[in-house]
Amino acid sequence: MRADSGFRATVTLIAVIAIFAAFYFASSVFAPVAFAFFIIAIVWPVQSRLQSHMPKLLALAFVILVTMVAFVAFGSIVVWGFSRVARWVVSDAARYQAIYERAAKWLEGHGIAIASVWAEHFNLLWLVRAVPEITGRINSTMRFWLVVLVYVVLGLVEVEDIGRRIRAMENREVSRVLLEGSKATAAKFRIYLLVRTLMSVMTGALVWAFVTFAGLPLAAEWGVVAFALNYIPVIGPFIATVFPTLFALTQFASWQAALAVFAGLNVIQFVVGSYIEPRVSGRALAISPFVVLFAVFLWTFVWGLFGAFIGVPITIAVLTFSAQHPSSRWLADLLGAPAGGSAPRRTG
Repeated sequence: MRADSGFRATVTLIAVIAIFAAFYFASSVFAPVAFAFFIIAIVWPVQSRLQSHMPKLLALAFVILVTMVAFVAFGSIVVWGFSRVARWVVSDAARYQAIYERAAKWLEGHGIAIASVWAEHFNLLWLVRAVPEITGRINSTMRFWLVVLVYVVLGLVEVEDIGRRIRAMENREVSRVLLEGSKATAAKFRIYLLVRTLMSVMTGALVWAFVTFAGLPLAAEWGVVAFALNYIPVIGPFIATVFPTLFALTQFASWQAALAVFAGLNVIQFVVGSYIEPRVSGRALAISPFVVLFAVFLWTFVWGLFGAFIGVPITIAVLTFSAQHPSSRWLADLLGAPAGGSAPRRTG
């Protein structure tokens, strides 16, 4: 019996590794599908309601049009904010280089030998020149989203047919798990996106107000950057505090002022992410903070920037389906939020 358990555990581990290897090496295939499932779960209730008042194809066309408008509007605002910041950073390249050289000299004067290693392998001008390249890559994601759009259209057409097939399955337990798991997962996806959007808007508005009060240039742009990055759990809010701090260092030429900016931005992220957001989402999205952090880094490694965003929804789906069957419910109990406590801290 013990040998059989060890064999099953080994086979399971090998299967998990093989699955993630397939996700990694075939990211161009699986990543659009994952995003398409997420979008379908979000917009299907709208199409389902519209279909009761108009032809199915007309309802589908309306939903796709609204989805495309939302994505184009979001993308345009984000590209505008990042592009404006990137151009300003490039124009201040000399200031960043001077700050870097002073910091390296100070480290050398205090006997920190790693400063020389930085000087050999890291040039701040190279980093500054990389900013426009990052912006260019954001602009080059159109092909990815075109593939996602195709999957969304085909998926919305087949949702009802797939539902009928699942309900007609002979294995009633599998049918129940798939139907109830899909329904619960879709509901959590909608809550997740709604909460994430509300918190992103709030964070962006607070960052704009704080940056304006601090007298830092590009207040609206930094608000947009914070709004966009807040959709990426853990990593996004961290970047949204570090970048404006470095920017403040060149504008104010004072580490005290930059430190004040850093502290103010962290207060905003803490209040929104650790106090307001858990009370808005309640326990519907209860996930262990450790699992959230692990999911973000894991899926960022597998799918890059797209994985950073979709990692938490994938984790929500896995835990929700696991909770539907007694044999896998232990996974949801183990990786969910701590039982009996207050609302979990920030999931993003």
